[in-house]
Amino acid sequence: MLIRLLYASRARELGPLDVKDILECSRRNNQALGVTGALCLSNGIFLQCLEGDRTVVNQLYHRILDDRRHTDPAILDFETIVCRQFTGWSMGLVSTVAENQALFLKYATGPQFDPYAMRPEALRAFFAELMDNTRWLG
Repeated sequence: MLIRLLYASRARELGPLDVKDILECSRRNNQALGVTGALCLSNGIFLQCLEGDRTVVNQLYHRILDDRRHTDPAILDFETIVCRQFTGWSMGLVSTVAENQALFLKYATGPQFDPYAMRPEALRAFFAELMDNTRWLG
C-alpha cells in the first residue's frame, strides 16, 4: 500500500552542515528504501513529506522520532495515495529563501509559516504548489 505522511518537528540548534548531513543521509537511505518526498525548513521547523510503502514509511518515521535533532514531532496528515507527488525525488529540500518567501506566507496562518497550525488540506496544497513554484536547494 502506497501512502503519504506529512509531519512537522522542531529543529534543535542546527548549522548548515547539519542540514546538509540530514539531506545527504535522507537521500541515500530513502533511495534504498524506495521512499520519495520533500523536506522544508522554516523558522526552525521541519515539515516533511514522505511517500512510499506503508510499513517502510512507518519504520522511517519511528527512526526520525529517535533522532535527537528533532523535537516536538507531530503527524499532520496521513493518506493512502495512488501515485507519488515527488516521483524521482529521494528527498528535495526547500527553505524560506527570498524566492520562496511568498509561497510560504501564502499558506501561513499567521505572520510566520507554522505547519503545526495548518489544516491537512492546506498542507497538501502547499506541497502540490512546491513542485512548480519553488527554488529547490541542495
